[in-house]
Amino acid sequence: MATARSGKKGRLLLGTSSWSSKDWVGTIYPEGCEPRDYLPAYARQFSSVEIDSTWYRSPSEYLVRKWDRDTPVGFIFSAKVPRSITHEKVLIDCRAELSEFLGKMDILGDKLGPLLFQFPYGFKSSEFETLASFLSQLPSGYRFVVEVRHKSWLGDPFFDLLERHQIPLALIDHPWMPRLDRLTGPYAFVRWLGDRKGIEKKTKTWDRLIVNRTEVLKWWAEKIQGMLASGVDVFGYFNNHYAGYAPGSLEGFMKILEDNPVPKPS
Repeated sequence: MATARSGKKGRLLLGTSSWSSKDWVGTIYPEGCEPRDYLPAYARQFSSVEIDSTWYRSPSEYLVRKWDRDTPVGFIFSAKVPRSITHEKVLIDCRAELSEFLGKMDILGDKLGPLLFQFPYGFKSSEFETLASFLSQLPSGYRFVVEVRHKSWLGDPFFDLLERHQIPLALIDHPWMPRLDRLTGPYAFVRWLGDRKGIEKKTKTWDRLIVNRTEVLKWWAEKIQGMLASGVDVFGYFNNHYAGYAPGSLEGFMKILEDNPVPKPS
């Protein structure tokens, strides 16, 4: 399954939010596949993945080297920044934690993709100056992304701040936030999240689609095709909670894109 495209148009890298679901054994993973073999099996089918586990803690050097060994040249890892930075210290006095995290992720070399600052629902625009100060001190040489889940942020001061630092706003498909296609950096970062609480009332296993997202994905396809046609690279990741089965959502989205080719650059 080809999920990376390149050329004069922007490059598209799609994947899922994590690769560790045991419910994918018998679907995209072969029967009997052990957890240690999930990532190699995943990387034979997809070109990128978002690492969810780094939100809980910085990974060990051993683990990052295993990720590198388990994936081919050209594979891209995006990753969440640890919650100790975004949720516990909320950007205050966290330079050591960020340095430790970046040092571990540097092991991936060319496989290292965007790093996501996913802020909690209670992180409001009243923290504007805290965020502004933090972004001004970020080290160069990395691709960072900012995700907010409180609508108070969504205005020109916030967008202008991200644009000054050339940091993309994570474009999320989430029931509490409006769908946006605002580009504030040199590439786009899309996350199809869905309603975690709502879908967990319908299923506890993640091996089939149970919500039809076709019409919404057509909207996303149009926006992303426009970005690609403009030469913008797009990273996008599907969560199981989006429709019940992240690989199925990804496959459906790829079909929509194939049915609507990227227009020629103007």
